[in-house]
Amino acid sequence: MIQRVYEAAASVASHGRIFIATDDIRIQEHAETFSQVIMTSEHHPSGTDRCAEAILSVPFDCDIVINLQGDEPFIKPEQIQILLELFENPDVQIGTLKKELFDAEDIDNPNIVKVVSNTQKKALYFSRSRIPFRRETPENVQYYKHLGMYAYRKSALIEITQLAPSMLEETEKLEQLRWLENGYSIAVGETHWQSPAVDTPEDLEKAIQFAIKSSDASSF
Repeated sequence: MIQRVYEAAASVASHGRIFIATDDIRIQEHAETFSQVIMTSEHHPSGTDRCAEAILSVPFDCDIVINLQGDEPFIKPEQIQILLELFENPDVQIGTLKKELFDAEDIDNPNIVKVVSNTQKKALYFSRSRIPFRRETPENVQYYKHLGMYAYRKSALIEITQLAPSMLEETEKLEQLRWLENGYSIAVGETHWQSPAVDTPEDLEKAIQFAIKSSDASSF
């Protein structure tokens, strides 16, 4: 799975460097067969914190850091490109992605994080609840799922990992609310692709079936 994510990143990283950051020796041993690996602390509360430690250890400077998760084996290079394009605006500090939701069960599922953004494509809020709540508005309200892919200006990445947990973050258990609550802006790009993440053995079986149906199982 990790190698698939690496290959997707490599296809759009003509001017960048790719590292796999982990605290697991098993991942290190496998990933070193195809990538550079950075070993990090096992005490990080989030991937953002692990990413910050990793970027501070590399022997070169950079402006933009993209944080991709190894449990997203079907990530599309086009999604990474959307993240990168957000930073063509020099004012963007953090970037992420959203995808429109259509199923009412998904919209009301607290395990699916929703996001609302403004006309400048900046996030207004993230929630496990249905947002916006439709009271007397038209039927064509759009709902969006937040996809947990992030990119950061290096300076913003280092700063946000120094922030104390916030009230909104603790309430919803969403780290990005800490950033909003402290005044950081999050640009939101839109994608039309959603693929299964793999967090459990059952998810892995579903992912294999997804790959088979997608005629994409040869390297899985």
